[in-house]
Amino acid sequence: MEKYAFITGGTKGIGKAVAECLARSGYQLLLTFASDTQRAEEVRTELESLYGVSVRVLQADSSDMHSIETIATYLDKQQIQIEALVLNAGITCRDAFEKMQFADWQRVFTANVHFPVFLLQRIISHIRKGGSVVFTGSLMAIEPHSVSLAYGVTKSAVHSLVKNLVKFLVPYEVRVNGVAPGFVDTEWQKTKPAEIRQNIERKVSLGRFCEPEEVAEVYKMLIENKYFNGEIVVVDGGYSYK
Repeated sequence: MEKYAFITGGTKGIGKAVAECLARSGYQLLLTFASDTQRAEEVRTELESLYGVSVRVLQADSSDMHSIETIATYLDKQQIQIEALVLNAGITCRDAFEKMQFADWQRVFTANVHFPVFLLQRIISHIRKGGSVVFTGSLMAIEPHSVSLAYGVTKSAVHSLVKNLVKFLVPYEVRVNGVAPGFVDTEWQKTKPAEIRQNIERKVSLGRFCEPEEVAEVYKMLIENKYFNGEIVVVDGGYSYK
């Protein structure tokens, strides 16, 4: 029987690293992306050629609740049953507290909290018994700082969702966990000025950013280890040790 993994926001950053990690282990993939069709096709071609698995890409913006029906209709028509659902897509807003607008606050909540909850509700029947749901949380839900209030609060909600959803998913025999990454060396982090990167590295006991492949292995562990349930696994390299 084919193993299927569905990853929202799976064509870049942590999502792509998780996709590659699972493809290496033989999972067939369905990856959503927000807008960059060319990049999505490049990722699909790359993963298929490297690992010999089937990779499907589907445009579905997590800040638009209508995308839930797009995904559900696709799964229905393709009759796809999945072993792993990785709810990874998310957005942020870095406006100063004094300038933050309600519309921007609401958009972050939609993408990071409302969308994954109601997507899971809509497609729970497509997750096989014994399957796994993994949310992407954040170190910012644990060690808040002044970059984005909306992001930190929504990721705190994600951590709470993981704990609260455990009982609700018992009837479906589906486990739910979360990963709280610290600073992962994705494309976005690589563009940070050297001084800012060095300030972050000084706060990490290992003295460096996490490699995407390192955090991806944690997602795989949560998917495949059948006794993890209701856990938030922090992957921060020992952040704020000093």
